[in-house]
Amino acid sequence: MIVWLQSLLFLLKNRGVASSDSYLNVYGEPLQPCSGDGMALTGYTRNGHCIDQNDDAGSHHVCINLSSIASTGKNFCEVTGQSDWCSASLPCNEDITKSCIVENWCVCQWAFASYLDKAGGCDAIQAIQCDAVNMQAVKAYRANESQYGDALDCIVQRCNLSTLSE
Repeated sequence: MIVWLQSLLFLLKNRGVASSDSYLNVYGEPLQPCSGDGMALTGYTRNGHCIDQNDDAGSHHVCINLSSIASTGKNFCEVTGQSDWCSASLPCNEDITKSCIVENWCVCQWAFASYLDKAGGCDAIQAIQCDAVNMQAVKAYRANESQYGDALDCIVQRCNLSTLSE
């Protein structure tokens, strides 16, 4: 039994599936859930956290509230040109056999950067759930600040970050 469990843990670890406990938010603290009870279950891995696996090219690290619309009068999906999954009912965070509206959602960090531009800037978008934003987004934005500086600045502003540690 022990050998079987060790083998299973090894396989999970090497497939890129990690515990959300091993991820940090923008405050350098353990990453908090993006979705809560009464909301659709989010996350690339559908565990409620903005974490990814090796095959998540979108890097779904930014948790924003999609229940409201941008100042443009459009939701995230409409502004970014995606199909309107933002208005969908999906499995609930607390019970996947039930359907809930999409509220807090882990969006692709690259789509978030584009969204800011298309929506009219940081002041024109919905709330960011800062304790659920994966530090990996900040690191990626910082690595290419000339292209993603506005996204980085928005997270710094909205999350009241005076300094960011690596």
